[in-house]
Amino acid sequence: MGLFKRRSYITINRIKVDLSEQSELPTVPDGKWIKCPGCGKTVYKEDLGALKVCPNCDAHFRISASERLAITVDKFEELFEDEKPKVDVAFPGYEAKLEKAAKVAKENEAVTVGIATIGEETFICCVMNSFFMMGSMGQVVGEKITKAFQEGIKRQLPVVIFTASGGARMQEGIFSLMQMAKISGAVEEHHQAGLFYLTVLTDPTTGGVTASFAMQGDIILAEPKAIVGFAGKRVIEQTMNQQLPDDFQTAETVLEQGFIDAVIHRKEMKKTIHKLLVLHRKESNA
Repeated sequence: MGLFKRRSYITINRIKVDLSEQSELPTVPDGKWIKCPGCGKTVYKEDLGALKVCPNCDAHFRISASERLAITVDKFEELFEDEKPKVDVAFPGYEAKLEKAAKVAKENEAVTVGIATIGEETFICCVMNSFFMMGSMGQVVGEKITKAFQEGIKRQLPVVIFTASGGARMQEGIFSLMQMAKISGAVEEHHQAGLFYLTVLTDPTTGGVTASFAMQGDIILAEPKAIVGFAGKRVIEQTMNQQLPDDFQTAETVLEQGFIDAVIHRKEMKKTIHKLLVLHRKESNA
């Protein structure tokens, strides 16, 4: 019968809080912290420094074209910034997507092209921006990079490209895929002119960009842990029906397989590029 006896409960007095006093308490501003993609720790943004490298695990964060140029070159003069598509695309919502991408990336397209200098070395520099529709390659990207090689031939200058792309831009269909062949043709013309071409693979470099100009450099560098491949890891796992290792498609694994020449830390990148430009300087420009 004890089961049906009334039990006593603890009474808790409610405390009234003056919300007006809460506004005087210290607050943490938004956007000051970020989660590291490498170690998963929360990092104070200012601790990343200009290089945007995790102070705990050395992971390289993705950076914009302007941030890349700021830490890599001494001077930069942009070219072809007003380039427009040759063929109109009727993909639903594409215009709105482009406008949104431009606001997020603070750039007009997924690649920035110009004439750059490091020390006394002048070269054509192309920097892809993963914040603009994941650096996807459409007509404008293809045309600007093609013109970069043509400008290199005209000025007898080497070309350096920082790749960062998810591949072809699906909204532009076949016109996007055509850029692979067009750029590859321009790369060959630049090579036949006896000029140096250097590629730097950053995270991620995949799809049609990997299948064309990203892997056509005379020397191919990559940033640590950058994803480099054609099809994505999940697509391959589903196709082969088997689990792939965690380091699959990382720059270090691709280096072991002989597809790239070196993995270079971001703090050493500017010095390395300068050294390679000096070593491959044309006699006529020496």
